[in-house]
Order: sequence, then C-alpha cells, then structure tokens
Amino acid sequence: MKMRLLNLIKRAAAALLFAPALALAAGAVLHLDKAPVSNDPAALQHGAKLFVNYCLNCHSASFTRYNQLQDIGLSEQAIRDNLMFTGERIGDLMKIAMRPAESKAWFGKAPPDLTLVARARASEFGSGADWLYTYLRQFYRDPERPSGWNNVVFENVGMPHVFWQLQGEQAATVTENADGSKKVDLSLAKPGLLAPAEYDKAVADLVSFLVWMGEPVAEKRKSIGAVVLIFLAGLFVLSYALKKNYWKDIH
Repeated sequence: MKMRLLNLIKRAAAALLFAPALALAAGAVLHLDKAPVSNDPAALQHGAKLFVNYCLNCHSASFTRYNQLQDIGLSEQAIRDNLMFTGERIGDLMKIAMRPAESKAWFGKAPPDLTLVARARASEFGSGADWLYTYLRQFYRDPERPSGWNNVVFENVGMPHVFWQLQGEQAATVTENADGSKKVDLSLAKPGLLAPAEYDKAVADLVSFLVWMGEPVAEKRKSIGAVVLIFLAGLFVLSYALKKNYWKDIH
C-alpha cells in the first residue's frame, strides 16, 4: 500500500514538473525572423525619427527623456528641431497627451508604453527584437477588422498599420493545415513609398532604436563586463600561483 502511494506521488510530481513543457509543446509555434539590430548611430537616429513621427502619437516612452537621445549622436539643437513638436522641454520624458481611457475606447485597449517593449516581447521563439521586426512587417488587409488591418504575428491586433504608406498593402492567403492550424502567406498587393528591402531596413532601424531605448547602457555594460572577466581571470592566475607557493613545502 505504501509503495503504491509512493508511486502515485512520484507520478503527480512528474506531471507537475513537465506540465509547463507539455503546454508549451502543445501551443502554436511562432516563426520569427532574425532582427538585424544595429548600434550604428545613423541607424539609431533614423529609428528615433520613425519612432517620434509614427509611434509617439499613441505610444509613450515614459522612461526615456529627450536629452538621452544625445547618447546616439544627436545634438540638443537637432533634437529640438526634428523630434520635439509640442513645446516639450529637452529634459522631459517622452510622454503623449492621449488619455488611457480615451485610447481604450478607440482601440479596445490602451496602447502600451514602448520603453521596454524590446525586452518584454522576448520569448522561447526569439528575442523581443525578433518579435518586433517580424510583427511590423506582417500586417495585411482584413476588411473584417475594425481598423481594416490584421497581423500574422499578433492575430486580431487592435493597432492599425501605421506604416502602410511606406510598406504598401499586403494581402493574405490563408490555408488550413492537417492539424487544424492556419498558415498565412502574404503578398504585396499595392506597393508603398519604399521598396520591400528599403522598408525592411527602416523597420530594422526602428527596432534597433527600441532595443537601445530598453537599455541605453547595454554596450557600456558589456564592455565593463569584459574588463571584469579579464580582471577575474588574472586574479585567479595570481591566486593559484600564491596558493602553490604557500603549500609547496606541505606534502
């Protein structure tokens, strides 16, 4: 009787242990494209321009100040002239005037703050940058949606395709797989102002800026980390040599 009870407990523990993995395996697989993230100042500055002109109308970046954009090579005057349009001060946070209650009524959900979105969207399928890069390139026309747009990565998303003039309009062909899942193939139905490769580059620049905004000191942190590891390696060598010297006469 005790052995039987013990076996039941073991099975229950195993089920609880592997339940998250089984649930993950049973879920839909999300195919993400690798984002070509860049630390080049020109790419980050172009991304900042796209963010302010297309994203900052509905999404805030309330953990970033305008003067922090000097870290990507912009002068204070360039920030004032090209990225500040409503009388903000250079030290202000990048917030919006739209009230959350109003935005929820218009879009069904208040648009999220984007300061940390590149970190928040990381998953087992790829980095947050990969998710954003794929998401912003996979909008398609859907007349059944209130905004007229849908997205392969985020089905039934409330956000309209704000870059449609740049990318153009994509049409979707939906086929059902044997397992009941759906496959969506996109084709460019109406060209935009940018060629597909140019649009991909613009999205890559925007994603690079969002990655930078999520951790502006990432490159500095990595360089400091390398110096610390080199120091620890040298300290280990010296400590080992000292230990051998102390114990050389002890057998």
